[in-house]
Amino acid sequence: MRFPPASIQLRRAQLIFMLVVLVPTVLMILGGIVFLAIGASSALNVAIGVLVLTLCTTAVTGYILGTIFVGKGASLARLQNDFLSSVGHELRTPLTSLRLLLESLKDGRLSAEEQAHVLRLLTGETDRLDKLVGRLLELSRLESGRHAFERARVDVDDLVTDALGAFDALTLTRPTRIEVTLEPDLALMGDRATLVRALVNLMVNAWKYTGDDKQIRVDARSAGRWIEIAVIDNGIGVDRGEQRDIFEEFTRGKRAIDRGTEGVGLGLAFVRAVVRHHRGKVQVEANPDGGSTFLLRLRRARLPAIGAAAGGGATTPTDARPALPESHRDQPA
Repeated sequence: MRFPPASIQLRRAQLIFMLVVLVPTVLMILGGIVFLAIGASSALNVAIGVLVLTLCTTAVTGYILGTIFVGKGASLARLQNDFLSSVGHELRTPLTSLRLLLESLKDGRLSAEEQAHVLRLLTGETDRLDKLVGRLLELSRLESGRHAFERARVDVDDLVTDALGAFDALTLTRPTRIEVTLEPDLALMGDRATLVRALVNLMVNAWKYTGDDKQIRVDARSAGRWIEIAVIDNGIGVDRGEQRDIFEEFTRGKRAIDRGTEGVGLGLAFVRAVVRHHRGKVQVEANPDGGSTFLLRLRRARLPAIGAAAGGGATTPTDARPALPESHRDQPA
């Protein structure tokens, strides 16, 4: 016996819930109004009418809450189905490649040179599959709250310095300068490792989706009780209708897909999960002259500066900051 999908079952439950609760409630409201209208001279009728209307109000409130919960359950079931479908598609690609490569080795018709080439391809596809599964598991831990986040003071200049070092290591094939503008003495409370990786993801995305003339900039400034860290590029940009969707798992913008750039659509989902844990916000905006600005808004740390706490009022000089990686040292501070 086959059962309909969970989302359809939840929709049916929502319809049944409406018929069972809402229709009798409407009839009771009408009855309460009639009691109040025809029994204004009788205290008993007035009391009955008020009691009926009160019960109806409670029933309507319960209906609204129940509808919200059932609707969220249906949305969650739909997202789960979409997620499983996307995961299956992304896993099928490297598995298909592995099967074809293994079959070519199994035939025994390849020369030694061709076998070595196939083995290199097998290694590459295996690494690709391993990275995909690892990123899926990590994203699952982040979104389910099972990841062990640290909570410590993080200086933004240290955060950007670490991210630039990781970015340089990931873009060795085409070293790219990043212009850095940091407001001094910015600090936040959070998990340094995951914040660095989130910032690196944005930098690498900016690098991947820009042309030969790569102009990437990282700006950080205070905005009241927030710190805003922006990664700005002159790349292909994101269509306005896709600016929220691209933060979902396995979702990529149409321009990125048409461009043929490698990716599976997990990087921005990771960024969103990290920022949400820090009770911050992430958004993307289109630049007037082309490209995109990805903006992280994170809460400022309320702890005093280290120099002020240890030195009895001494403060860190505004131009003091750790040295940036060699390729970024001559950029404005």
